[in-house]
Amino acid sequence: MKNELSAHFASFDPTVAKHGGRIFKVMGDGFMVEFGSVLNAARAAVEIQRGMSERNAGVPEDRHIKFRIGINLGDIIVEGDDFYGDGVNMAARLEALARPGGIACSAAVRNQVVNKLELEFIDQGEKTVKNIAQPVHVYFINIAEAVPSSVPQAEAGAQPRARTDRPSVAILPFFNMSNDPEQEFFSDGITEDIITDLSKVSGLFVLGRNTVFAHKGKAVDLEAIAKQLGVSYVVEGSVRKAGNRVRINAQLIEGTTGGHLWADRYDHDLTDIFAVQDEITKTIVEQLKVKLLPEEKKAIEQAPTDNVEAYTHYLRGRQLLHTMTKSSLTLARRMFVRAVELDPRFARAYAGIANCDSRLYAGHGLAISADEILATTGKALAIEPDLAEAHAARAYALKIGSRQAEAAAAFERALALDPNCYEANQLYAEFCVTKSDFERAAQLYLRAMEIQPDDYQAPMFLSSVLQSLGRPEESARYARIGVKRAEEALRLHPEDSKPAQNGAVALAFLGERERATEWLARALTIDPDDNMARYNAACTYSLLGEIDRSLDLLEICLQQFGSDMKLWVKNDSHLDPIRNHPRYQKLLELAG
Repeated sequence: MKNELSAHFASFDPTVAKHGGRIFKVMGDGFMVEFGSVLNAARAAVEIQRGMSERNAGVPEDRHIKFRIGINLGDIIVEGDDFYGDGVNMAARLEALARPGGIACSAAVRNQVVNKLELEFIDQGEKTVKNIAQPVHVYFINIAEAVPSSVPQAEAGAQPRARTDRPSVAILPFFNMSNDPEQEFFSDGITEDIITDLSKVSGLFVLGRNTVFAHKGKAVDLEAIAKQLGVSYVVEGSVRKAGNRVRINAQLIEGTTGGHLWADRYDHDLTDIFAVQDEITKTIVEQLKVKLLPEEKKAIEQAPTDNVEAYTHYLRGRQLLHTMTKSSLTLARRMFVRAVELDPRFARAYAGIANCDSRLYAGHGLAISADEILATTGKALAIEPDLAEAHAARAYALKIGSRQAEAAAAFERALALDPNCYEANQLYAEFCVTKSDFERAAQLYLRAMEIQPDDYQAPMFLSSVLQSLGRPEESARYARIGVKRAEEALRLHPEDSKPAQNGAVALAFLGERERATEWLARALTIDPDDNMARYNAACTYSLLGEIDRSLDLLEICLQQFGSDMKLWVKNDSHLDPIRNHPRYQKLLELAG
């Protein structure tokens, strides 16, 4: 039977290759396959299962080999020879739901291919599956031979289907051509805004930020990228910002040929930046011959602010906010405050102020109340009631104000508005840790990793959560991923202590004592007075077995921690080695 199974596996390779896929990983009697196109994945799955039926013909029933196949459409994270993410988890769950010899797929897959393949999709309704927060709408694919296309549909008893094929496009990260590398935030912001605007056009299928930003900074063959991402068109460009002038180059490439469909250069005053973004968006729509509905045109033309200086301060503040040291949070807050001074109706900037205040209160003892922060989020929501990041900021303020039920509802609202909001996933995960809901925290951290493929903090926090769940092998795996990303962050920003702080903890957990000590020394040299640097040092020493040094630093940290960070301390697995020490117990009693 083992030899027969191997023969079946060998026969899959040509089918997978023919449809542009690759067998990424073989696991016992199963395998994971990656396709750049969901249409190709469905075609390959059907061909494989039909081939299995033929190969089982004439074989006794008790020696039939039948596979289950699950197909999902989603982003994946590739690390070395492995890949993971919610998209992979979902595919595995769908495979388990499929019948032997059958195919199960998600609603997202069905919606993409239903009008492109002559297949029957049998609705199974919503299913609750392990480690997936929301119910999954499942369809089974009937793999019986389709009616030949030469047979008139009326004779076949089928209803004619309206084809809803949409041009698919990937907007690659625009390259920063400015002399100042610090202007990276500006080119990234323009890329994200063009993605957001094009995503509002119902006649287009646009890949999300987290998928395309995985290719940032890499030399690319555009035809290969188009094939890998499963899109028909690719947009690439560059941004050069100098003083009050900005130059943007953009070009639209046909994926199958690499031919230029359109290219243009925009050399304008910085104040024209929103008009340039609108023009690029509308030109792409026109070139792809897509009809732009009136409400879509209005949505594209609605900029987050009319003030380009406010916009620039906001982008810079957002970049600094993600660093999360005391100095970067203070500077980020200054940027957001300046943005709302320039445009008092800039909702996203108010959300940024609120997030900075919450972080500074929670970890660094800022004298501010939760009600004051909620007032700031209220300003953002009064301007844009459906702004996901403002709801996430409000949830975080409710959290530090110990209004737990309201915080959970606000986080859920933020994710309902925008499941791809990094702040909502990251902050909600932190909230779940303080509530000891480690399963939900793990799901949210994994999603945050997918949304920001260069984020080093989410995998390290996920590692800690998995340790709390008693899954040490997975915990070590994500710790290594976090260290790898932190190394890249330190290479790009050697002045930033945060990657070194978190990396030191992860290295200590992995047993790499010498490197952990080196990274910690680097972090404390950069930010010796940062309270969160002290806390990460306490975690590092705890894992290295230097109990007294850990407790000494924890005692200092607790004096500046807000109530939510104190709850975090109680649930942080990095402190497990000192958890039963009498001095630790006394510190928690004094902290309240």
